[in-house]
Amino acid sequence: MSEEKSAVPAWEQRFRAARVSLPDWAEDAPERALYVSNASGTYEVYAWDRATDTHRRVTDRPNGTTDAELSPDGEWIWWFDDSDGDEFGIWRRQPFAGRPEGADGPDEEAVPGLAPSYEAGLALGRDGTVVVGRSTDDGGTTLHLRRPGAAQAVEIYRHAEYGGVGDLSHDGTLLAIDHTEHGDAMHGAIRVVRLPAEGADVTTVAELDEVTGHDEPHGVACLGFAPLDGDTRLLVAHQRTGRWEPIIWDVATGTETALRLRDEQGRELPGDLSAQWRPDARTLLIEHEYEARSELFSYALDEGVLTRLDTPRGTVGGATPRPDGTVEFLWSSAAEPSAVRSTAGTVVLRAPGAVPPGSVPVEDVWVDGPGGRVHALVQRPAGAGAGEGPFPTVFEVHGGPTHHDSDSFAAGPAAWLDHGFAVVRVNYRGSTGYGQAWTDALRERVGLIELEDIAAVREWAVASGLADPERLVLSGGSWGGYLTLLGLGTQPELWSLGVAAVPVADYLTAYDDEMEALKAIDRTLFGGTPEEVPERWTASSPLTYVERVRVPVYISAGVNDPRCPIQQIDNYVERLEQLGKPHEVYRYEAGHGSLVVDERIKQLRLEIDFVRRHLGGAAVGENRADAQP
Repeated sequence: MSEEKSAVPAWEQRFRAARVSLPDWAEDAPERALYVSNASGTYEVYAWDRATDTHRRVTDRPNGTTDAELSPDGEWIWWFDDSDGDEFGIWRRQPFAGRPEGADGPDEEAVPGLAPSYEAGLALGRDGTVVVGRSTDDGGTTLHLRRPGAAQAVEIYRHAEYGGVGDLSHDGTLLAIDHTEHGDAMHGAIRVVRLPAEGADVTTVAELDEVTGHDEPHGVACLGFAPLDGDTRLLVAHQRTGRWEPIIWDVATGTETALRLRDEQGRELPGDLSAQWRPDARTLLIEHEYEARSELFSYALDEGVLTRLDTPRGTVGGATPRPDGTVEFLWSSAAEPSAVRSTAGTVVLRAPGAVPPGSVPVEDVWVDGPGGRVHALVQRPAGAGAGEGPFPTVFEVHGGPTHHDSDSFAAGPAAWLDHGFAVVRVNYRGSTGYGQAWTDALRERVGLIELEDIAAVREWAVASGLADPERLVLSGGSWGGYLTLLGLGTQPELWSLGVAAVPVADYLTAYDDEMEALKAIDRTLFGGTPEEVPERWTASSPLTYVERVRVPVYISAGVNDPRCPIQQIDNYVERLEQLGKPHEVYRYEAGHGSLVVDERIKQLRLEIDFVRRHLGGAAVGENRADAQP
């Protein structure tokens, strides 16, 4: 390694190292693919011609681009064009081979006539049929159909509640719509419609709704139509057994086919299961997620046989079956950076440049909490010996809330470890991967339930000798940032500092300003609007408890954020100022997080500096990872 590169600390190298997403290939041109990479210093869309192994950057925008799809024939790249991360925009398209030489101005509008909106799904048919999903604060969800040769798209669906495009059948005749017309945004339903010829009406073919009229609601979600013309089988994920698992639903006959997903010893696989069709339509790729890790299986429909594929222990961040019978997947662990691998035993795609330094493996900890056993992932500081401790500790709280922390590579936690901190990540009630009851526990006492679980793990961390009770940092982004601010106010004696990124800070103002899709989720979580159940919203708002905050707090926020809007954060900060509470605020020009590498590094550097100053220099290690031989 050169002297120049070795002068860059390990934590910063991890952020600067280029990385790639799982490539998405064209259905009828599998040698053409798209992926997202930060190789330029900003996350942008790249085209990959696998036949010649040539790579080309498709988008080049100051605040980055991540949403893109490839047409089935591989001729067109569609990408979503918003304004500085506000997630409100239109679809544009560009030829896979690139724009004509000398072309000026932006890429062409993919579907002229559609006003900017929040994105609610996109389906590109093999015959040129297009279905665009849109969401706006005033219009709810609308879906628009454009048939080949039509000048404009026509509206085929509208509802005030949130929904979106599920999937288009292989022959372009049927459309699956994921929706929440019943008003429960946590549990979706599916409607399948037959798409009309020009001038005709949409007709409903089938419905699958396990919320309306059910005492115990279960969600269903579209996983995709079988990849054969005329095949009316739809893969569906359901929660009937208290977890996510797939079935095959023939929308023409109403027949459902259960899948016998058991291991070689005949045992049922615990945890959540998902599936996707393999190109032959006779086998499925099964993704199994359990206790913060995941693995892959192949399932033969005729024989009902489940076969495990060779995936290392860690997390599969996405997988795709190829026409040649192999499966490509994005894999990482907490200790090892990500790469796109193949079941053929090769690394298919790795970002150019140096591989980022590894980090510390996670330990699994189970703690008895008020709502059941809580799973936490624990990492001790880089280079820490057996019996060392207690350590300054960061409780890094995940967002979502319907998400979970996993045994996967993350540059943020690794940076804290390098600086001598232990890191604890808690899959509190509301997290996915532990069954429907665990996820659905977030009702009415929003935020307070999660913090009970975090407090239980904190008690274990101190009692076990891992964490120093005088040097405990509560930190997180998005929902994790919300829980950080709420925790500082409702559990003021438990935490030494707070670091909140893009948080909900004033929940009532946030509801007024946030995008409609999140309003629907909030109404479901609280059981009504702020006008209908004001006491619940007030009890769960960090602003309610700001007077009780005892410790310094750091807040960062994107000024264009549609999810955790800036005004409600400003309201919280203004109240901190009025009360004379120590705090620091950093605002940046982006949305719900930045896609610019330098900006991400700047934000983490500011967080580390804030924590070091307030905990005291002697309390925090000096880049322990860089001191290792």
